[in-house]
Parts: sequence; C-alpha cells; structure tokens
Amino acid sequence: MSTTPDLEVKGYNNYGAHLRKKYNGQRVYKVIVDGGFSCPNRDGSKGYGGCTYCNVDSYTPEISRTSITMQAQLKDGMVRAKTYYKADKYIVYFQPNTNTYAPVHYLKTMYDEALSINTEDVVGFSVGTRPDCIDAEKVALLESYCDRFDVDLEMGMESIYDETLDQINRGCSHAEFVAAVELLKDSKLDLCVHTIFGFPWETREMMLNYIHEINRFPQIKFVKFHHLHIVEGSIMGAKYKKNPFKLFSLEEYTDLLCEILPLLRPDIVIQRLFGISDWDLLIAPNWGLNKSNIQTYMEKEIERRKIVQGSLYSA
Repeated sequence: MSTTPDLEVKGYNNYGAHLRKKYNGQRVYKVIVDGGFSCPNRDGSKGYGGCTYCNVDSYTPEISRTSITMQAQLKDGMVRAKTYYKADKYIVYFQPNTNTYAPVHYLKTMYDEALSINTEDVVGFSVGTRPDCIDAEKVALLESYCDRFDVDLEMGMESIYDETLDQINRGCSHAEFVAAVELLKDSKLDLCVHTIFGFPWETREMMLNYIHEINRFPQIKFVKFHHLHIVEGSIMGAKYKKNPFKLFSLEEYTDLLCEILPLLRPDIVIQRLFGISDWDLLIAPNWGLNKSNIQTYMEKEIERRKIVQGSLYSA
C-alpha cells in the first residue's frame, strides 16, 4: 500500500491509483453480490425498519437485485465490468445488508460459492458489515481467505456520537464500533470504515472530529466518505417529505472535504468521496450532476485549493 497520497494526480490517496499500483496497472473493479443477508436492525433482533436513512435498493445495482443466484450476479457483473470498463481483474464485494450476520458455517458456504466464480481473475474479497456483527470467529474465517485474495472488511461507523446513532436508529453504539476495530488490531484484514457527514443536528466541528477518531486506529486502511442523502423507501425520506431539513449543497460538501482531507492520516486510502443513489430513488439533495461530473467538480476544487491529504495531520 502507498503510504503517501498520489499528489501528482488527485491531492489525496485515492483508491483508483492504489489499485493500479497494487495490481501493476491492471483495471480492477468491484462486482457487487447480494447474498440475501438480513440485518439485526431489520429482522427484530435489535429493531425494525433499519437505520432511518437506509433503503438497501438505493445502493444495490439493479443487476444484483434482479439476478436470482450469486453465480448469475457475479457472472453478469463481471461481463458488465469487462464490457463497459475494460476490467482485467475483479473484487467480489458482498455489499447489501449485513454480510457477516449468520453462523460461521453458513458464511463459509456463501463465501466459498462466490469465490469459486472465475477464480483466475478474482484478486480481492470485500465484505460489508456492522460493528455488532463481527467477532473473533468471523474474523478468523475472513482471514482464512487471505492466502488467495486481498480481503477487506467494510464496517459502518456512520457517526462517532451515540446521540446521533440513537436518532438514526443505528442499533449499536460507538463503543461497539471501537471494540470491533480493536478486534482487528493485529489482523491480516484491511479495514474500511464508512462515515456519513451532514446529519442536520451535528455541527461542522463535530463532523471534523470523525477524522481524529479514524486517525487513531492504525488498522483502518480505507475510508468511504458519504454525504447524507435522502432516498425513497427510508424512514428519513418520509420525514423529509413532511418537514424538509438542511442538507449539503455540492459546494458546501466539497468545502467540508477540503477541510477534512488535510486532517486525514496520509496513508489511509480514500475509496469514495461522496455517496450517490439511483435517480429514481433520490429525494435530496439533487446536485443536478451524474457521478462522474460530481467527482470531477470535487477533484478540480481540491486541486484549485492545493489541498493535500495529511498536510495538517500530526500523530
């Protein structure tokens, strides 16, 4: 892994450059698979309805929602990545819902099946989960794949404030997140942490504190930054339609990113600067641009301001 940002290109340690360097210039793409998992915050184990901002369909590609079997999802996804993005290699990505929320023997069966598809071209394995659905036995299972694949565990932190986690019906505390991160202290797994900026009751200073919390864990190798966006089918979506509240404009969120990046530890690779939903599910904020144009706008602004990841970081 690069320990310094790819300054010549982005001004931050970006995932695309990381993959190109790691895999000798090959095009590597994630292929999402829906393993049919549930979530303890939906099935009644901890609650119902899920996190208030969440509609699983909003971040699951249609190909995963409409293909019945994992084999079909992965084969179709790989063909699509090859056709449209000239992919050379793939990362199998269990994304929707909580992908460690099952007994270990069941997880192994699911993972083994997914990783048996096109094995010569699969280089990575990524699993999305919650802090309260990971334990030593599941970590050991994921580590058992590290001799064949680069394995990362993606875990939602969302906010570092329990008051926020309560308001969004997260179903777990920040202490549980910290405990899960500590479980990975000496692990062979790469940890990716997911955050959401823009809960309307949180101040800018509160959001900047997310970065200080991330920085203190050396086991965090990747981050995904999202702005709060409101989608159809979510509890927050229904509330927003009745009483709209303040959300980031594109300019405001980019301004926050430009304040965040210099504070972020320079070795951390940023997989995503912002979140996006399908147009038919997005309620707000609608920035009027597609994903590529949003990315271009942010990167041009980062370049214009001469932002450098980690330039204000101190250990």
